[in-house]
Amino acid sequence: MLKETAQGLYCPAGDFHIDPWEPVERALITHAHGDHARPGSAAYLCTPHTAGLLRRRLGADITLQTIDYGVPLAVGGVNVSFHPAGHVLGSAQIRIDASEGVWVVGGDYKRAPDPTCVPFEPVRCDTFITESTFGLPLYRWDDTALVLRDITSWWDANREAGRASVIFCYTLGKAQRLLAELSSVTDRPVYAHGMMLGMMDAYREAGVSLPPVKPVIEAGGRSNRATFAGELVLAPLSARGTPWMRRLGTISDAFASGLMRVRGVRRQRAYDRGFVISDHADWPALLATIAETGASRVLATHGYAEPLARHLRAQGLDSGVIRTAWEGEPGSE
Repeated sequence: MLKETAQGLYCPAGDFHIDPWEPVERALITHAHGDHARPGSAAYLCTPHTAGLLRRRLGADITLQTIDYGVPLAVGGVNVSFHPAGHVLGSAQIRIDASEGVWVVGGDYKRAPDPTCVPFEPVRCDTFITESTFGLPLYRWDDTALVLRDITSWWDANREAGRASVIFCYTLGKAQRLLAELSSVTDRPVYAHGMMLGMMDAYREAGVSLPPVKPVIEAGGRSNRATFAGELVLAPLSARGTPWMRRLGTISDAFASGLMRVRGVRRQRAYDRGFVISDHADWPALLATIAETGASRVLATHGYAEPLARHLRAQGLDSGVIRTAWEGEPGSE
């Protein structure tokens, strides 16, 4: 039913692509991260909340149709519906019902609770296309409450030492989740890099409750570098090593990502701390999700696809790999 093409995954019966990496006539989009939603397509179909994010990223004038979760829509010779993926605001799995059976394209998904997006819902299908960003047994996430405790303890220690605490994280999804999670354990103000403010506003416009943040530029305008001593600052990865960092004074930095489960990655990237919090499913969640779909065929993509497929084959499932232009977690974890 779905075919790999130079532009991305294509459904001939419906004449559409899903998350294409090249411009196409009609693109069905699972979520708004840049490795799934690319500019230049003639028309887009996505959830309403993803639409708001796409218009900020790709332009207000894109041709865009929205579809609510669980609502079937006839597209060409197939019926499609979008279902919560729990990854970021508006993220969806795409279900395709055709004469050959039911396929579900999972997009990126997670099973951990997240106050900023609708939780994942398993969808029964014959063929399931699963991400495998963390498709190795070593990737297992701690409870979010434990991670928050580690973050606040680190923040407290830096505060006593007169340092700013800088957490690097992704602008869409991770920054909003961290902000919402932290507001449940502390009422201290949080600062943010200006690049993050637009997406935070988009979340608020979508009805997500986020505490206010203080833009770094406002405080940094006062030439006193001690301004940020003891404060927590959220910043995009692109800000690291730039002149912008100098206005923060003495800092301790950290990266919030599932990648931090591997200590060697943290050492290689030279962060003071690594906080293991991910917007993707870990190994147990991947296996549990695949089982819940009831799929007899599973195709893995985006990450450690071959190890996951090999494991599934050993368990008796028909499993293979779909290659994409984006492997791993470029800008989306």
